[in-house]
Amino acid sequence: MANNALVDIFKIKDLRERIFFTLGVLIIFRIGTVVPIPGINVTALKAYFATQQTAGGVSIEGFLDFFSGGAFTNFSVFMLGIMPYISMSIIMQLMLLVFPSLKKISEEDGGRKKVQRWIRYGTVGVALIQSVTVTVYANSIPDAIAINRTAYTILAMLTVTAGTVFLMWLGEQINQRGIGNGISLIIFAGIVARMPNALWQLFTAIQNDQLNPVFVIVAAVMFVGVVVLVIYEQRGQRKIPVNYAKRVVGRRMYGAQNTYIPFKINPSGVIPVIFASSILTFPLQIAQSLGPNVRWLQNLANALNPGGPLYIILYTVLIIFFAFFYTQVSLNPIEISKNIRENGGSIPGIRSEKMEEYLTRVLNRIILPGSIFLAFIAVIPTIVQSVFNFPAQVAYLMGGTSLLILVGVDLDLMSQIEGQLRMHHHGGFSKKGKIRSRNL
Repeated sequence: MANNALVDIFKIKDLRERIFFTLGVLIIFRIGTVVPIPGINVTALKAYFATQQTAGGVSIEGFLDFFSGGAFTNFSVFMLGIMPYISMSIIMQLMLLVFPSLKKISEEDGGRKKVQRWIRYGTVGVALIQSVTVTVYANSIPDAIAINRTAYTILAMLTVTAGTVFLMWLGEQINQRGIGNGISLIIFAGIVARMPNALWQLFTAIQNDQLNPVFVIVAAVMFVGVVVLVIYEQRGQRKIPVNYAKRVVGRRMYGAQNTYIPFKINPSGVIPVIFASSILTFPLQIAQSLGPNVRWLQNLANALNPGGPLYIILYTVLIIFFAFFYTQVSLNPIEISKNIRENGGSIPGIRSEKMEEYLTRVLNRIILPGSIFLAFIAVIPTIVQSVFNFPAQVAYLMGGTSLLILVGVDLDLMSQIEGQLRMHHHGGFSKKGKIRSRNL
């Protein structure tokens, strides 16, 4: 059935074009990760980061490089990645909650376009701020700058900011003309691109007796287990039954209908993980770049080292926070209850005036364990990797953050392709033509 689905994908012209367009955009992204900033001495960069890799251990540079698909250590035009856009999106969502006037504007006709335009403008500002760290960081690398420092500073700030804006535009193009969530797919592509190097490091470590094969087997089992847990967590849902009475619309009468509202265990998907990573990446970049000149920033950089206790605690708290935050933005019990009442619906056993309270209680009961479970999946593999002392690239790949993003984005992409296949009356990836959900 899966083979037939793969054949059907390329039979449908619209879906085929969307997939090829998405692949083309991701290829452009990969090319951009190896195009260096003007004025950078590539040879000096390679020599410097080669010594950093020899030193071993989990480093901030390695963490930033892994999630940018190698763009960070290449000092490429995409060095900042898509994180400034994500950071600005978080800031804007928080502002919409804090300032009712902005919330009102966003709900007006054309309000979403206005908010999206503000996010774009804000992304430029955030990227410019982060680009300063790029220029300072390059100063700490011997012979990295091959031109006048002032000229390099201006070129670097403009180049990496333009690179981020271009990535933002590419993500929007995938949303409109491709398949999947553009921003998530760009992050996904960056992680996947680092997999061959990570696996080679793992093979080399085993060959040189630096790593016990038993630990590798344990980690592989854990890898599979985390993937299963992520799929279960992403597919699990609670169905709220809704009954609609007969009603007349114009000259037509619509009969009674019984349906349900599907509340997922984790309605926000992989978004909390991406948001939490983005929020922690911002101070990491600044602390790492300016740390050698400012002692307290150097201490902050050391404290926020990926895999360290403070980083893991903050990461866990942020995942839980963003799981609640994003759900409140996307699933508002008041609006859901209003829509049910306006369409003549009711929830069995729940009075109409108590509907908001009931839906809020159900959502909270689902989201709290769901968010804790999500944070558990994200953090536990990272801790285990640190205990086993795996090579840095392997630790990043098999860590919870990478797995959650990889599996979450893949499931979302499969769901969208599944929807396209069913829309064109083709079978899907499963026997019933629908990716299964776990009912709770």
